[in-house]
Amino acid sequence: MRLTILHTTTYHFDHPVPYGLQQLRLIPKSRAGQQVINWEMEIEGGRAQTEFNDHHLNRVSLISFDPDATSIVVHCRGEVETADEGGVIGKHGGFAPLWLFQQSTELTRAGANVRRLAKGLKDEYEEDIPRLHALSARVLDAVPYEIGPTHAATSAEEAIEHGGGVCQDHAHIFIAAARALGYPARYVSGYLMMDDRVHQDASHAWAEVHVPILGWVGFDISNGISPDPRYVRVATGLDYTEAAPISGLRFGTAGEAMMVDIQVQQQ
Repeated sequence: MRLTILHTTTYHFDHPVPYGLQQLRLIPKSRAGQQVINWEMEIEGGRAQTEFNDHHLNRVSLISFDPDATSIVVHCRGEVETADEGGVIGKHGGFAPLWLFQQSTELTRAGANVRRLAKGLKDEYEEDIPRLHALSARVLDAVPYEIGPTHAATSAEEAIEHGGGVCQDHAHIFIAAARALGYPARYVSGYLMMDDRVHQDASHAWAEVHVPILGWVGFDISNGISPDPRYVRVATGLDYTEAAPISGLRFGTAGEAMMVDIQVQQQ
C-alpha cells in the first residue's frame, strides 16, 4: 500500500520570541514493512541547523527560530510504501542495547496499578503473543479511549487512576506492564490511515515488544490490533519524550497556541 502523508504543525506566539530551538522527529524510517519513497520538510519562521541519527536510529532535525519570531510552521509531505508484516519489525538495531528497553522511566514506572493489570498473565498464557494481546485488551478495558483527562506528562500509573486516556497513555501503560513481565518494550510514534476521516489533529502512538525468535512486534492498544499496512513508523524510544514529533525550548514568556493538521491517504 502506498500512503501519501501531509503533516503541518503551526505555533503562534503572543509575543516575539528572541530565541528558540526545536528537535523534530518527523522523518519516517525505511525499515521492515515500510519503504520511504520521498519525504520533504519545509520550515517557516526558522531554519534547519543540523540533522543526525540518535541512539534509537531516529532521524532528528534541529531547527532554530528566526530572531523575534511570532510563529513557526513545519510542513512535512511524502510517500511511504507499506507491507503487511503482521506487526513484526524483526531483529533489534540501533545503538541502544536491548537491555535498556527493560528500564522504567518516569512515564512508564510500574506501580501497583500497572502490576495489577499484568497479574496472572504469565500463568494464564504459555506463549508470548497471546499473552501480550491479552495485556493489550486489559489496558484498553481499564483505560477506555477518552480525550481530556490526561496530558503529555501523564504517567502510566496516573492514566490508570484517571480511568481514561489516549493512545500515548495506552502505550505507556502497556510498555510499563510488558517490562514488569520481563519483556523489553518501547514507544512508537507515527501515522495511521484512518477509515472514517482524512484530517487528523495528532499523530498516532503504539508500542513494540521484543519477543524471542520474532524480535520487535508492534501492538496498537487503542485499536486492539498489531500494526498493518495503514501504519507508518516514524520514531521510537523508551517513552514519549524520546519519540516526540516535536520538542524543544525557547526564551521569553510568550504564550503559545499550537495547531496540527495531518492527512494520511492511500495514493
